[in-house]
Amino acid sequence: MFKFCNLYSGSSGNCSLVETENTKILVDAGVTAKKIQDGLKECNVSLNQIDAIIITHEHSDHVKGLQVLCKNNDINVYANSHTFTMMKQAIPENQKKYFNTNEFFEINDLRIFPFSIPHDAADPCGFSIYHNNHKISIATDIGHMENRIIDELSGSNYVLLESNYEPDMLKCSKYPYSLKRRILGENGHLSNEDAANTISILTKQGVKNFSLGHLSEQNNLPELAYQTTMNQIISKNVFDDKLRLNVCDRYKPNDSIDIEQIAL
Repeated sequence: MFKFCNLYSGSSGNCSLVETENTKILVDAGVTAKKIQDGLKECNVSLNQIDAIIITHEHSDHVKGLQVLCKNNDINVYANSHTFTMMKQAIPENQKKYFNTNEFFEINDLRIFPFSIPHDAADPCGFSIYHNNHKISIATDIGHMENRIIDELSGSNYVLLESNYEPDMLKCSKYPYSLKRRILGENGHLSNEDAANTISILTKQGVKNFSLGHLSEQNNLPELAYQTTMNQIISKNVFDDKLRLNVCDRYKPNDSIDIEQIAL
């Protein structure tokens, strides 16, 4: 068994569940501990079954619930040293586990590669998670796409990729100019068009299963993100009948994905 479930994904908070027969981990904890517990129940998983939480970076929408989770549960938290230093949440020292970005580490039967991403955080990363020759990749909070990231996502059985904003919606939004510049900048977030272009490249390379995540609540729509990607795939003649694309929900868990089954 190798399953992935997006519990929550969006600018308001992010948390995902990865599980095998022997291991259950959370990727980020960017909503309240109560919401995480409620989301896990929908996946028939209890909080005391969680072996670890791995953290992409220190921004609130990725670590909001971390302090309460660690205070009330003996869960190990994995992050790089710069992220721990900048994190405002108080985590007991005995629960901190350090990894180095761009170096593999293991949690039970999961092999995890944290790859560097361009974002305005201390040492942000995405994750490729391996089990039994299958691979899940999670790549959000990406200011701009780079070939090395595409190379990292290539060969994945499933990819969760950021599709944060529609540029015209962002430019017309009520956000202050400084925030708009941050989002549009080299270390901000990935637009619908950039996500669509990335997926069209990966589809041509043989990746078939995608979710669009980390959508902005103010500057995007799920239907718009989905259609932008599908239009790109069709226009570049890389559509495949086996292609599966969905959009992560902001407020409730998506259906669990059996990675071993979709890889068949």
